[in-house]
Amino acid sequence: MSDALDLTVMYATHDALRRDLAHLDRITTTADHDPRHVLADAAGWQLFKKALRAHHAAEDDALWPPLRQGLAGRPKDLAVLEVMEAEHAAIDPVIQAIDHALGDPDVDPLRLGQLIDALTRGLAGHLDHEEVVALPLIRRVLSAEQWGRFALAHAQHGDEDAPLLLPWLLDGADELTAARLLAGLPAPTYAACTARWIPEYAALDRWSPTTAD
Repeated sequence: MSDALDLTVMYATHDALRRDLAHLDRITTTADHDPRHVLADAAGWQLFKKALRAHHAAEDDALWPPLRQGLAGRPKDLAVLEVMEAEHAAIDPVIQAIDHALGDPDVDPLRLGQLIDALTRGLAGHLDHEEVVALPLIRRVLSAEQWGRFALAHAQHGDEDAPLLLPWLLDGADELTAARLLAGLPAPTYAACTARWIPEYAALDRWSPTTAD
């Protein structure tokens, strides 16, 4: 029940997802690239999926349940959570369809482009909706302790892939956001991230040798 909750991780994750959606859009609209050849083995596509699934899993496990409890007896506000969960559920099948198309040598590139467009519109719309409608509820209803549990769950869901996901989250972040994200890391993680993980991520060709980042 605080307007002082630090939502830096939430907004930074949304911004990073939007950044990758924009890159996916460029891949599918560049005339001299077949998106199948770019995305089939692209590290960027795999990383995008890992980050999205970790983010949604943390919300499903540690954000929506306490928020639902705090909104008990408020059906209009509870309906917001139903919409958030429905939007989550609609995204995974599109990603699965894209992966299926990438594995099909006979797929029409136009069909793949349509699927990626559906992902872009669906996820971007969800992120906007969450920021406009759900985050104000979170600020009003959740305690700092409850938000802290979500932040911990968010970190734990990405822990296995932290050497990639942390630099991914920092990629393109403004100076203040990056400082806040780094300040919240345990000392050993901070040291590893700044000394090794960020340089290794910077050297990674996330979208294949045929595309420019």
